Amino acid sequence: MSKGFYRPDIDGLRAVAVVPVVLHHAGFAGVPGGFVGVDIFFVISGFLITTILAREIRDGQFSILSFYERRARRILPALFVVLAACLAVGWFLLLPNQYGNLAVSVGATLLFASNIWFWMDAGDYFGHGIEFAPLLHTWSLAVEEQFYLFFPLLLWALSRASMRVWIRVIVLISLVSLALSMYATTAHPVANFYLTPTRIWELGIGALLAVGAFPALRRPAAVEAVALIGAVLIIGSILLISDHTPFPGITAIPPCLGAAFLIWAGMYGRSMIARFLTLRPVVWIGLISYSLNLWHWPVLVAARVQYGRVVNRKRTLPDRRHIEWSGGGPNHRVGGFPCERFAARF
Repeated sequence: MSKGFYRPDIDGLRAVAVVPVVLHHAGFAGVPGGFVGVDIFFVISGFLITTILAREIRDGQFSILSFYERRARRILPALFVVLAACLAVGWFLLLPNQYGNLAVSVGATLLFASNIWFWMDAGDYFGHGIEFAPLLHTWSLAVEEQFYLFFPLLLWALSRASMRVWIRVIVLISLVSLALSMYATTAHPVANFYLTPTRIWELGIGALLAVGAFPALRRPAAVEAVALIGAVLIIGSILLISDHTPFPGITAIPPCLGAAFLIWAGMYGRSMIARFLTLRPVVWIGLISYSLNLWHWPVLVAARVQYGRVVNRKRTLPDRRHIEWSGGGPNHRVGGFPCERFAARF
């Protein structure tokens, strides 16, 4: 993002997204819907990337190679370090077939296909045993990168069209994706959670903000009202949605709209909510949110293995003999290995 476009309130919103995710994964009962932080990230990403793409296309400066090069420079260095750390530690912690599964998940992550791998291999994101897949959290990164395989090219193909046409196309794609997600909520819940087609609409909401689909907020009172509604939608989602809520589908709309409303309000004024989001500690967390999101899950998995207990979403403590670290998921793990087999420390 160019310096001229920088918005500290969006970094603050990133903090609002990542902190509940980390707390939820760590087993804090007070944030049962903390996983909706991922949906907030999708909206933020859709807004920021579309803003940049739209400007470059408008100015005749768009290059697909330059776009992917910037994405690679931002994403890959930290990702490589995390993958290398997982492989290095796994060498000491895992049995050969388990290490092989980890290596496959690393390969899927490098290909930005880990969402497909975990859909096929691990099953339910909230299911038993999934908390021992050290790269599970990379599914959302895969969704984003798969979206950006086609979306920049779509906008480039529409470069001669009016912004009204852009809006109509994005609305159409987003509505189809949302309808598919609502259908798959009950028909194919695991695929619905992991796969890109049922998540496109979340990135699409952010994209619509970027291309001017939302009306201007001309009064300070409107800015405050929209920001407040956005904050309530996000907080309510974190507190009221749980592992048992069918998700995404229609229940993902409140957190996504909440994120969109906060970004929308920030385009036209500095609300009370924005003042909180731009506090230095909040912005700082947002600035490290990508690295924090990459590291927290493997560390939690290692702690579960090392200390022989699970601190999961239900705060259960199963018998040490049933603790495993899977490179993939419950369908590809070796059952019944006691924790004492994993003697090395993470």
